[in-house]
Amino acid sequence: MSRSAPAGQLGRALPLVLTLALGGAAGAAQEEKPTSYLPVAITEDFHSVMQRLAGEKDKVMQTQKALLEQRYDLADRPVEGVTMSRGKPVQGGVRVKLPMGTSWHELAGLGPDQIRQRKLFPAGFLPLPHPKHGEGGMLFPKFAIDEINRQEQRDLTRFDLDFDLPDRFLPEFPAPIYLTTRPDLGDVSQGKLVTLMNFNELFNGILNPKQLEGLRLLLTPFPQQQFNATEDRRSEHPHRGVACFDCHANGHSNGATHLVGDIRPQELRHRLDTPPLRGVNIQRLFGSQRALKSVEDFTEFEQRAAYFDGDPVIATKKGVNVLERGSQVHFMGEFQNILDFPPAPKLDVEGRLDPAKASEQELRGEQVFHGKGGCAGCHAPPYYTDNLMHNLRTERFFEPQTINGRLAKADGPIKTFPLRGIKDSPPYLHDGRLLTLDDTVEFFNLVLQRGLSQEEKADLLAFLRTL
Repeated sequence: MSRSAPAGQLGRALPLVLTLALGGAAGAAQEEKPTSYLPVAITEDFHSVMQRLAGEKDKVMQTQKALLEQRYDLADRPVEGVTMSRGKPVQGGVRVKLPMGTSWHELAGLGPDQIRQRKLFPAGFLPLPHPKHGEGGMLFPKFAIDEINRQEQRDLTRFDLDFDLPDRFLPEFPAPIYLTTRPDLGDVSQGKLVTLMNFNELFNGILNPKQLEGLRLLLTPFPQQQFNATEDRRSEHPHRGVACFDCHANGHSNGATHLVGDIRPQELRHRLDTPPLRGVNIQRLFGSQRALKSVEDFTEFEQRAAYFDGDPVIATKKGVNVLERGSQVHFMGEFQNILDFPPAPKLDVEGRLDPAKASEQELRGEQVFHGKGGCAGCHAPPYYTDNLMHNLRTERFFEPQTINGRLAKADGPIKTFPLRGIKDSPPYLHDGRLLTLDDTVEFFNLVLQRGLSQEEKADLLAFLRTL
């Protein structure tokens, strides 16, 4: 969650922070010095900030659009016969563009040093920047903004930015909801986005009172960095704030993006692709890198600090919501812990393919997954995670470089996300840099140097779509 013409240059050179924050040049004479802190006092008039940043919006979005088009093939090409749980088409094909004159087969035959020296690492495999990386902050797809506004008259539009990835590469909306406590009911969402307006009618009689209260809190908006009642915001009008389920829509994800709150300086902060909350009951690490040890820890941290770039002073200024651990946090955690993965009818009770239900290609893909591909080393059945963190060290393949404000260097260790229900959760990797599962297979084949053939990659994709 980042901030501002005032508060958004967190962790950059101090003169730049002060110049942007105070609208003056006084800081320019000072010695450059990185800072972990945001300015608290905002002296530029809000309406002039809004007018200035709204005027820059088209240029910012054109720059990001050009980056995406340079990296990816963004055409609408769904996979025939493959859909998400409620029927949204799954996009297929490798969308990451190769450097001129190379092929995936040739690239996979080179070592990391050769790829780095010859500058052949595909641009789409580099970290993906936030549309406005120097500021960052919560950013929602328009379909989510429109539905929340329709139900609650709460507008999550930012006057300085629009969402950047095409809707076709995002999860279906609204997503189905499956409960571990009531598997007999299947999808309990009734095709609706669950909000404060309808949660009681949808879940009274299905949840117990603690779970109902936890769900209510997950749907309750609280002040956040960009959406609050102070002059330091990115909504046109003073704002009630953001709810947990504004990003984790229906306990899943709507593709909303942000910047992680735990890294400084600003240029090294990772873009964050909202992960699903499905299956958190079997997970033991929370946050892509923070490695919080329970969903309760994560829930409390998000409210206290992550909503505000990990800055407790700014949180106090903008309206931090301190949740009571023994009841409120516990209730929220209890509801999250009953969110289940979508059904996978071709898997048996041990999470392996049932030969009587799977195709020959899917069965071959399972063999690649557990064999030559080495995928099961981190993604072990039945839930296809090892609850650990791993460092892919992608920096072996490229020189450090700045991309639209994002300094691409070492990512560090990232948690192993479960693969159950993976086709419902594009885009992929912690920052959403991989738009399709096809991209993901090519990425890991290259980075882990597995040497898979085209047939083996196709078989592996078929298997992943059964999970």
